[in-house]
Amino acid sequence: MDTLRALEPALAVQLEQRAQAWISEYGESFPGDPETGLLGDSKVDKERFEGFANEAACPALDPTSNRCDIYAWRPMACRIFGPPVRMGDGQEIGHCELCFKGASAEKVADCEMTVPFDLEAELLGEIPVTEETVVAFALLG
Repeated sequence: MDTLRALEPALAVQLEQRAQAWISEYGESFPGDPETGLLGDSKVDKERFEGFANEAACPALDPTSNRCDIYAWRPMACRIFGPPVRMGDGQEIGHCELCFKGASAEKVADCEMTVPFDLEAELLGEIPVTEETVVAFALLG
């Protein structure tokens, strides 16, 4: 956000406004600390997160174009979510519904990619911050 504020201050303000609106709408049911934006780490919080705001548009998505306004700086979750990847026990293919709007299950499966989990773990190990949050809080942090 610091870079975006320097390069495109008007867009940064729009993102912050969308993030605030998102938090106003979904923050009450946030499974963590709404003051810090950090996700809770209890079993109950983790279970609540599974269903938290799944139908809500990300505040980083431009509501007119559905393009990500922070694509160059998108979080790890966004980097691996979107393309179809196997989840859980490998039976289910998870993907971003916005990326595959109107696509058949077969078309989604044709686009499946393999996630290099070793690389993901390595990259996560290089990040000094270990707390987890959601995009809306990250945009304001």
